Amino acid sequence: MFKNGQMRRLARYFGVGTIIMLCFMYASPVGAFVPEQSKHTTPAPAHAETEPDGDPDYQRALPTAEIIIDAGHGGIDGGAFQGDILEKDINLAVAKKLYLLLSSSGVRVVLNRNGDYALSDDNRWFSSRSRHKRDLSQRSQLSKEIQAGTVVSLHVNWGKNKSVRGPLVLHQNEGQSALLAYCIQDALNRQQNTRKLPKMGKPFYLLNVVKQPAVIVEMGFISNEEDRRMLTDPRYQLQTASAIASGIRNYILLR
Repeated sequence: MFKNGQMRRLARYFGVGTIIMLCFMYASPVGAFVPEQSKHTTPAPAHAETEPDGDPDYQRALPTAEIIIDAGHGGIDGGAFQGDILEKDINLAVAKKLYLLLSSSGVRVVLNRNGDYALSDDNRWFSSRSRHKRDLSQRSQLSKEIQAGTVVSLHVNWGKNKSVRGPLVLHQNEGQSALLAYCIQDALNRQQNTRKLPKMGKPFYLLNVVKQPAVIVEMGFISNEEDRRMLTDPRYQLQTASAIASGIRNYILLR
């Protein structure tokens, strides 16, 4: 799938963990028949795999996707918590379900982590002592390198007022992002019987640096008992993922 030079360049940007995941997702199925190249096949032109300046065209080695699912936090970064319940675990559980739902409906989708690890560990290119900054820059860089139309970042909220509950979708100061937010918020409101409106997420790094339409989906409050019970139950996690997937599909139809 990748040549040696390509693999070294990609590993420099994403780290070995992310590259292995992408290779696994896009490799040929086990046992699939791959025809051998004919001996008489005309070799490709020397410039076929290089850009005008002579550098390899690495974009050809990366997948394309309509949606990048960003499973928030991971590894040493547990995110919000209540007792021994960690946000990172909820985000990943719902993200995996969302990935399967979208894939099965024909949407090209990439999941940026499929295990409990911090994306900052894969970042070898951003020189900062701040693990948090390396993590955020790695997430935004993936959206630049993979030709994706939209970024959906999954998170869980927390508040001092334990009675506050419900989903909230944050969007960029941009029309397509706002449309996506409204589609997802409406679907989650129906699922959770709430009436919230999406909001613009001005202070959030991901929404400020990602060029594609992007949203942050706060799926509920881990500090609220009712939401916490929903967020940690696999059946309700599937319902939440289904609502988000429905919102994304509606957005794709409307945009």
